[in-house]
Amino acid sequence: MKLIFERSVPGRHCDVLGKCDVPYADLPAGLERAEAPELPELAEVDLNRHYTELNHNVHGVNCGFYPLGSCTMKYNPRVDEEMAALPGFTGIHPLAPAEAVKGCQEVLETAKAYLTEITGMDDMTFQPAAGAHGEFTGVLLIKQYHDSRGDKARTKIIVPDYAHGTNPATAAMCGFEVVNIASAPDGCVDLEALKAVLGPDTAGLMLTNPNTVGIFDENILEITRLVHEAGGLCYYDGANLNAVMGVVRPGDMGFDCIHLNLHKTFATPHGGGGPGAGAVGCKAFLAEFLPQSALMREAGHLQVRAFAGNFLVVVRALTYLLTMGREGIPEAAKNAVLNANYLMQQIKGSFDVAFDRICMHEFVLDLSEYKKETGVSALDVAKSLIDYGMHPPTMYFPLIVHEALMLEPTETESKETLDWAAEIFHKMYALGKEDPEFMHQAPHQAQIGRPDEVLAARKPVLRWVKPE
Repeated sequence: MKLIFERSVPGRHCDVLGKCDVPYADLPAGLERAEAPELPELAEVDLNRHYTELNHNVHGVNCGFYPLGSCTMKYNPRVDEEMAALPGFTGIHPLAPAEAVKGCQEVLETAKAYLTEITGMDDMTFQPAAGAHGEFTGVLLIKQYHDSRGDKARTKIIVPDYAHGTNPATAAMCGFEVVNIASAPDGCVDLEALKAVLGPDTAGLMLTNPNTVGIFDENILEITRLVHEAGGLCYYDGANLNAVMGVVRPGDMGFDCIHLNLHKTFATPHGGGGPGAGAVGCKAFLAEFLPQSALMREAGHLQVRAFAGNFLVVVRALTYLLTMGREGIPEAAKNAVLNANYLMQQIKGSFDVAFDRICMHEFVLDLSEYKKETGVSALDVAKSLIDYGMHPPTMYFPLIVHEALMLEPTETESKETLDWAAEIFHKMYALGKEDPEFMHQAPHQAQIGRPDEVLAARKPVLRWVKPE
């Protein structure tokens, strides 16, 4: 399809503006442009068709099945969007006096009360702009805690090998040395490997539970006990909270601080470049180190982002919490687990499951043997799914599973959709054996097939250049 600039015709427009009813004001000298900006010029019908065509060429949860593992791409109720669009929320100014934003303050305080209850924490900040930013803030809490006690020797953060890639990156950015530990054969933390690296230099442990292979670690209380006995703190990556929210609390597992992906678990649409929100909660002994918002407090606060973070994301989250209620939140988690296990069992007759046991909200397929037999890779299968109207699952993650496809069906998909998805995977399995070359060339019906991903990463074309 054409870019909007390629559709542009000089002199064409669709603006219908009334007569200006306020005095004109000239810009101060030096602020005027030397030349007019090169903006596209289109009629209203052209503009409408352009964005409609764009819509037809993207795939979201409103289009079809989107089982992107570890991302929780679930359908979010439209009422949450309507609440976030209310003028009383969208029209506020971050520097407005406290008496003018009492409703917004109540949103933040109510959301904090609900989310600390769900997570088993004592306090929370909404400043972090996304999950990785929340990780950064949470690990800084651990750093500040040790520094405040003069315990400068604690320089290492332990990260399992199945962790999200942001975990070791975050620990390194906070100035810690990252210690990776291998998983046990069951896909969970190897207790002996953990014990071997714990010591007086341990600052903390970063962990997701359920973990990235979709398994709830049954040794979690022992894991957090061992870290605490060594003098370290336990950080909970909330990426997979959708599987356990309202059922079990990270604070009760022994975690000291946590970040939440409000854009994964609590109703803000995920993807599209944001905004997200990485709310950070902690136990009472860490609360003094939390960043505070200028909207809520007087001077003398620490901040990791301006004001109260992405406020409208919190509005969406609170709307979700209020509409779901105490019964609905755990029901959503249980249905996410049910759907994942159902789909896993339906697919299992074809592709191998990496860890063949009861999973939580997601599971991982291991196509290693299938690739040896047919030459068809996980990438080939993922690309082929596009031709059937399904968004590919997460590929080649976690790294501990070679030729991995990680699926998370979420709680919002119906049995009919899961049965259809399983049928497509069975077709892929058979097609790879019958015609592997056809799958090597997939997708065959998408607008973009297989771009040079290395070239796209190293030399991206990020802006349109007008042809000479």
